[in-house]
Amino acid sequence: MLPVIALIGRPNVGKSTLFNRLTRSRDALVADFPGLTRDRQYGFGKVGPVPYLVVDTGGVAGGETGLSELMVQQTVRALKEADIAIVIVDGRSGLTAADERVAQLARQYAETTWLVANKAEGMDPSMAAVEFHGLGLGEPVAISAAHGDRVSALMDEVLAPFVEPDAAPEAHESHHESHHESQHASQESRADQPLRVAVIGRPNVGKSTLINRLLGEDRLVVYDQPGTTRDSIAVPFERDGRSYVLVDTAGVRRKGKVSDTVEKFSVIKALQAMERAEVVLMVLDAQEGITEQDVSLTGLIVERGRALVVVANKWDGLDPDHRRQVREQIERRLPFLDFAERLTISALHGSGVGDLLPAAEHAYSAAVRDLPTSDLTRELQNAVRAHEPPMVRGRRIRLRYAHQGGRNPPVIVIHGNQTERVPEAYRRYLINRFRKAFRLMGTPVRLTFKTSDNPFQGRRNKLTPRQERKRKRLIKHVKR
Repeated sequence: MLPVIALIGRPNVGKSTLFNRLTRSRDALVADFPGLTRDRQYGFGKVGPVPYLVVDTGGVAGGETGLSELMVQQTVRALKEADIAIVIVDGRSGLTAADERVAQLARQYAETTWLVANKAEGMDPSMAAVEFHGLGLGEPVAISAAHGDRVSALMDEVLAPFVEPDAAPEAHESHHESHHESQHASQESRADQPLRVAVIGRPNVGKSTLINRLLGEDRLVVYDQPGTTRDSIAVPFERDGRSYVLVDTAGVRRKGKVSDTVEKFSVIKALQAMERAEVVLMVLDAQEGITEQDVSLTGLIVERGRALVVVANKWDGLDPDHRRQVREQIERRLPFLDFAERLTISALHGSGVGDLLPAAEHAYSAAVRDLPTSDLTRELQNAVRAHEPPMVRGRRIRLRYAHQGGRNPPVIVIHGNQTERVPEAYRRYLINRFRKAFRLMGTPVRLTFKTSDNPFQGRRNKLTPRQERKRKRLIKHVKR
């Protein structure tokens, strides 16, 4: 088992910066803004002699009420999961009451504790750490997470108990390489890989509540306040022998309503999570109905070609007339989602939630389906016989054969003549034919048209010698 390291501390001491340094990634949001991280964020560590898991946590500010209390609960959970707790303090700001509260949690719940004085770049290490001996957590280690100063030396000491006595560093490196090679080999089969599902929607539509319901535990902070989730949190789990990664994202609002820099970063992370996902669960608030932002966001999902399941949350408690109005709104305002399965659920009470993962599986299966060229061409010919393409400038558009050009989303390449003039209505007709014939529900379908080259284009007609003499005489006559 990989050792687990939890990073804890008061707000804005550099926990997320150290997390990114230890994972050599940018998975955790970093900004000069206290309280940015609110949920536990997991990553695979890549600094030190052995591999490990590192957990980023929200800041503990003391005087916990409301949302801050929930963040402390997340920190306690991380400490209980971890083998090692790294307590981070600010070497420039000095000791505070919040630092003492963090030290108290570490003494109460952590198995092994290391005290780190961050932001010590340009300072004498002993001077940066001297004030923190009073926390009673051992000798403080002065580092700079932003610049990487003394981070490698810290991890060598932290991970020393987990290094096998007869294992040399070269052996660990070869183990890393063989591990990554085996991972790469396993990626050859889609069935062996976890299905990555991103949960997208406006703020406060119930995304975190939904993921907690699927997991069966309070894994994510849930609070009756829009914008509680600020980062994209990936949560791996298994259900019936199938591996999944659920990605909780920050609520996406209209650009004009996104004022502060932190929320702009959160929106970017949400859209990046959507881009990396195989399936997107688009969560709507049934009590509020369909808004302009819902329309824009679902349009972006379809444009990026993601497999999609539309989820109307907060369905419980709605009267029949309100439910009918919501269904009519979806039909009227989201007509381009006719391919996506639509589910009505209550994340809070659990009704309908059991249908989500099977729907995601069906959508992903359609998105990566293999489409044989012979079957595509046969269906194209059947479609043309049933409804021929229109005439353009007195000539009929000819569509000859089709083949698959990509997956997730399925791309169908159609070859013929004058294909650049195929009307949009006929494109939709062909997409519906292919979708019905190959059961491509749950995923957008892309059509690409290619016009066959004219073998005579650019070639002058060759004339016989007699025809050439006749052409010249005609030109002379015209000139006279």
